[in-house]
Amino acid sequence: MVVLKIGGKPMKTKELLMKAVETAMQTMEQNIGGPFGAALVDGEGKVYLASNSVLGGHDPTAHAEINVIRKACQDKQTHDLTGCVVYTTCYPCPMCLSACIWANIKEVYYGCTPKDAAAIGFRDDFIYSFINGGCTDASVLPIHAAEREICLPLFEAYAKMDKEIY
Repeated sequence: MVVLKIGGKPMKTKELLMKAVETAMQTMEQNIGGPFGAALVDGEGKVYLASNSVLGGHDPTAHAEINVIRKACQDKQTHDLTGCVVYTTCYPCPMCLSACIWANIKEVYYGCTPKDAAAIGFRDDFIYSFINGGCTDASVLPIHAAEREICLPLFEAYAKMDKEIY
């Protein structure tokens, strides 16, 4: 965990995005990940930094936003980051955007756009198009419903247990 303050005051958006850029540049130069970095600020002003580590960890889910959410959740021992804000070098991909929503992040500030990422070869914009039905090529990722009757009792059992919904 990194706590960042300047003169006792919390950092501003520009400063937080610069820290995210610096973090991404370090791992990018080490060939650990791409040009993606993120800062997460909690309600008390603690700042967590992380970058993309897909290449270094051979993990396609190790995006900057996911990594920074994991750091904060581990440190706080919670899955609920209500009140936290994420600052990221690029508009979150669908996976990262979903993770922010699942974690109850209250706001996201971003630098580059999905089109900026597409311009250097990343598929964020394509995935948004796929989700929105803009991609009709079934060979990209065939998705099939199967055996709902086998899985549904699991969901029904969870509902009966009155467990936490997150």
